[in-house]
Parts: sequence; structure tokens; C-alpha cells
Amino acid sequence: MENNTMLTFPAFFATTLSRYGTRDALALVGKTPLTYNETSNRIKAAIAFLEKLGIEPGDKVAILSTNQPNWAVAYFAITFMGAIAVPLLPEFLPVEIAALLEHSETKVVFASEGLLSKLVGLTTDYLLEVVKIEDFSVVRSFEYWPVFDPEAKPSYEYTVEENDIAAIIYTSGTTGKPKGVMLTHRNICFDAVQGYEIQRILATDRFLSILPLSHTYENTLGLILPMYSGACVYYLGKPPTPALLLPALLEVRPTTILTVPLIIEKIFRSKILPAFTEKKTVSLLYKIPAVRKVLHRVAGKKLMETFGGQLTFFGVGGAKLNKTVERFLIESRFPYAVGYGMTECAPLLAGFNPQHPVLQSTGPRCVGVELKIMNSDPRSGEGEIWARGPNVMKGYYKEPTLTSDLITPDGWLKTGDLGAFDGSGNLFIRGRVKSMIVRSNGENVYPEDIESVINNFRHVVESLVIEQKGKLIALVHFNQEEIELRYQYLKNEFANYADQKIEELRMELQEYVNARVNKFSQVQLVIAQPDPFQKTATQKIKRFMYT
Repeated sequence: MENNTMLTFPAFFATTLSRYGTRDALALVGKTPLTYNETSNRIKAAIAFLEKLGIEPGDKVAILSTNQPNWAVAYFAITFMGAIAVPLLPEFLPVEIAALLEHSETKVVFASEGLLSKLVGLTTDYLLEVVKIEDFSVVRSFEYWPVFDPEAKPSYEYTVEENDIAAIIYTSGTTGKPKGVMLTHRNICFDAVQGYEIQRILATDRFLSILPLSHTYENTLGLILPMYSGACVYYLGKPPTPALLLPALLEVRPTTILTVPLIIEKIFRSKILPAFTEKKTVSLLYKIPAVRKVLHRVAGKKLMETFGGQLTFFGVGGAKLNKTVERFLIESRFPYAVGYGMTECAPLLAGFNPQHPVLQSTGPRCVGVELKIMNSDPRSGEGEIWARGPNVMKGYYKEPTLTSDLITPDGWLKTGDLGAFDGSGNLFIRGRVKSMIVRSNGENVYPEDIESVINNFRHVVESLVIEQKGKLIALVHFNQEEIELRYQYLKNEFANYADQKIEELRMELQEYVNARVNKFSQVQLVIAQPDPFQKTATQKIKRFMYT
């Protein structure tokens, strides 16, 4: 890609189209892919359709949809004509969707068929039409009912500048109220280029998209980056359940997948670790480092086959990767990579590729991005991470005070994350500033570190450590089905044998954890959490709901 290419979606796409027009661009698994030439024609038709709907540059158009080729087509059509995309997470509740559509002043919503029910009866001061994204048919209108013409061309030529807002991304974060992050074309395109610098994507690469495109992680690195490189992206069209995902992996044989830690951690704990720990002889051998590495290498080959056998990049981001799981990935030579960022930075700030893994680190900062540690602890070097660069957002929509609180006058964004650099420039994240617990004796406790230990305990799915009345309390969600299957021989002895076993595990877990953490991080109480924790799009627990 030429260095003088403008950092806008239309400029990126035009360059790719001139080079890779006949190559595959977007596809539903099991269907014939659209080429870049065909995608271009569909985008033009979608722009003409938006013109019929009365959309002009600067107007807001929302997308509430599962991942599919027309998600990308709608997104590009909106942004190519200078309008602003408002991607909404499919998991949002109707009341949340209504509030965000009102706040963003959205005029048109593209919605997938299975999510249309969330818009029933919804009205705002701005909403004019609801369009079914699968075929671009108007399903609800307050004015008139234009028809999508796949052969249509735009009536006007549009000019998009680098600093024009491309999207308003509403975060559903761990700290509460969603905020509208205004990302410009330059923010997102710059970040996509940095992703390319970490891992060179080729036109022959095949992406399998399993994270929601409405999240900036998948949007920038799973849509704009492959478009920048002329690669093809495959979509499931539905949520990635194992029954849907496993055959898709074998059919597509992807070279690139972007995930969150929870996905690979679940695979490790449910499929890989039991093979090494359930039999006493194997379990004893597994404790020997040299043998463990051999066993991990064998398991890694099988894991590669499960993912189609051609993976070159398995990106993990959105939350910290468990140390035990990451050690397995390194020893198995699985091609994983880690990135660090936040929606407000479009999102990438640091990362490493599969050739240069660094245990528990996010790797070095991205080229062209500045990172510094503020108010660092003299002993540990840890402090709040601040970032500055072309990927830092324009601000929060309609929230100038929140914006000025987060971004300094000279452009530094306060990430709210605690971290430190090693001597090689690799960044290590310790946790969130707001989640750090300061004990009565002044010691800092990072709940994420304790949770990492808890999550390695058998039958634990996830956990959350909080402080109440000066005590550290661990909320733990155990795998009820797994326990019932494992201990069904107790069925005749105890009416509620699974509950009895959870009670035993709860007590045993407290001893297990306290033997592996320092005295300031020891938990005083373990509480079984019966239901899964509420999570964000990147599967981070919404801490504010439990503290």
C-alpha cells in the first residue's frame, strides 16, 4: 500500500479494488464469496438506496445485525458517503437500543431479521426507517417505502476527509454507562495499518469472523485490515456456537481468527487440560516440565487441526489471557498473538505476532503510538498507562466534559489501565485503576491476579474478586453440569449431590488460592455464583454490577 494513500475507507477500498478487484472479499460460510468488484457494485447500490432514504453526509445510520457480508456493505456505504455509522451490539436490550438511537440521533437502522423484534414499537425523535439488512428491504417507515435496486448508482460524488467521523461506537464497558466513542476515518485506518505492521496480511489470507463487528476490535482488525490487504472475510451469519463453528473451521480453513481470551481458555480447560490431569499416571508426568512441553506440543497439533490446520494468526485481545493457558500456547507452538487497546483508541495500542510471544505481556507499543506510565510506583514501576497518537478518538459524542477529563490538552489519553514496561519495551498490564483494591495497610491488591489463580482451579468457569467491609471476597461461578457429570456416583447418597460438591469445592478453593497468593491478597470468603456473570462484548465481566 502506498504511503500517500489517504487514511479514509474510500481511499483504502479504491486502492484495494485496483489491485485485487477479482479476488474474494466477503462471504457467508457455505456460500459463494463476493469479489471486491461485486462488493464495490453492492456498496454503490447501497449508497443510492441511502440517498432515497434521505441520508446525507453527517447523518447517523445504525447497524443492529449479526455478522454477514451485508453488514460490511452497509458500513462501507454509510461511511463512503460521509454519513456516520452507529454499530450496535446485538446483545443490547430494547430499552438500551432505544436510548442509544435517541442519543445518537439515528435516522435509519439496518437490522438483521433475528433482531428486528428488538425494534418493535420503538420510536425516537429522529428515526425514519428500519431496513432488513439481508436484502435491504424497508420493513418500517414513517415517510415512504423506497425499494433497493442492486443495479443503482449514487446520484452524487462524495468527498470524505481523514478527520471526518466514521463511526460512533457505544461501549458497554466494565464501569457502567455506555459512552459514544467518536472515531474518525484516520483513527481507524491508522490503526488498521498498525495491525498490518504487527502481522503482514496477504491477499491470500482467509479471515473467519466470530466476534461482533459492532465492537471496534473486530471492526478495525477483522474488517478494515483485511480490506486494506485484499484478503477475504468469512461470516457465520449466526452466533458462533460449537455446532456451527467446528464445521465452518474445516470448510474455510482460516489463516486468521480474532478472539477473546475466554474462547481459548474454555477450550483449554474443557478439552485439553482434562486429558493431562484425569489419569493419575499422566497427571504425575504432566508435572515434569520437560514432559509437559512434549504433551503440550502434541495437543497443539490437534488444536491446529481443529481450527482447520492452516492458521497463521490467532489473535487474542479484549482482556488479559490466563498465564497457564498462555504457557500452553507457547509450549504447543500454537500461532497465537496478543494485542492491547481500547475502543477510544480504535482500538490497538500494543501487540506482538506469533513469531515473538512474550508471556503475560501485550508486546511493544505500535509504531507511531506513544505510551507512557504516569505516577509510577518507585518499587514496581507500575502506573497508569497514557497513550497519544493518530488513533486516539475525537471524543465522546455530546460529552465534552467526559472527553476533557479523559484526554489532556496536549493529546494524552488516560487509559485507566495499570501497567509497566520491561527493559525490552514490552508492556505488561496489571489491571484497571478503578478495580485495584487498596488494603487498610496501604498495600495494593490486583483482583485480576487473584482471579487468574482461581480460574485455574478445577470446575471453575469464571470468578470475580471484590472487597466488602475490608474483606476480600471471591465470587465464583462453578460448572454445574460438569460437576453433576463428574460426581454422579454420589446421586444415591445425596439428594442435592451437586450442591454438596460445590460446597466442598468452595472450601477447598479458598485453601488453594490462599496458598498461592501473598498474605495481602488472601480471600476471606468464597461465594458460589449460581449464574454466569454479565459481560461486555469482549467477554470481560461488568464489575460495576457486582461491586
